[in-house]
Amino acid sequence: MGVLLEVAVAHERDVPGALEGGADRLHVVGPGELSPEISTVSAVCRDAEVPVFVLLRLNDSWTTTGGELTRLVGLGEDYLSVGASGLSFGFLDADLEIDIEVCSLLAASLQNVPWTFHAAVDDTLDPRRSWRALLGLPGLVNVRSAGSPRGMTEGYDDLLATADSDPAVAALLMPGGGLLAEHVPWLVRAGVRAFHVDEQTRPGGSRKAYVDAALTRSWRLLLDSAMDRT
Repeated sequence: MGVLLEVAVAHERDVPGALEGGADRLHVVGPGELSPEISTVSAVCRDAEVPVFVLLRLNDSWTTTGGELTRLVGLGEDYLSVGASGLSFGFLDADLEIDIEVCSLLAASLQNVPWTFHAAVDDTLDPRRSWRALLGLPGLVNVRSAGSPRGMTEGYDDLLATADSDPAVAALLMPGGGLLAEHVPWLVRAGVRAFHVDEQTRPGGSRKAYVDAALTRSWRLLLDSAMDRT
């Protein structure tokens, strides 16, 4: 089994560079790290040759209400209807714990759809307890985490320790949010088999630049090389 490379895309113009560079999965995110337009998802899916996951997030909060939950289910169904393979979401309750009820309801409403838990685990009060809660959620294929709300510059050591502590965690973990090349070999050695990159694949690290095939390829080769050495 190889290492999965997920590349963030903002629109269909990012797709060629991601595919040519060796992406295994695309993650579609709208402006402001919110849900993208359905037309954008449709255009990405039309051009993509790999699975496409789409972010479900209506505002900049990790919490949600009953009315928003209904909107999220409908939006998820719309994304799936235009070709998305899976979804990405993550919600916390008022106590900054994983909102098991909301996440389970979403997963149950979108039956048999794989999904990733999107970054919110880094904002919980006790990430290790949060990981234990996440392990039992149906349909969950990855948990994206930087180990800290401030990104992997601050969170890498804790993230590596968390992966080292439990093979089940390592199997779900998808590091993202400031991932550096030097992080990769140690995380792969700990059992991590999925990685998320975003601005790392864009010239100058600019969100205004399109995903670049050569930069994406450098990550593809790095992951494959790290896997070969395990």
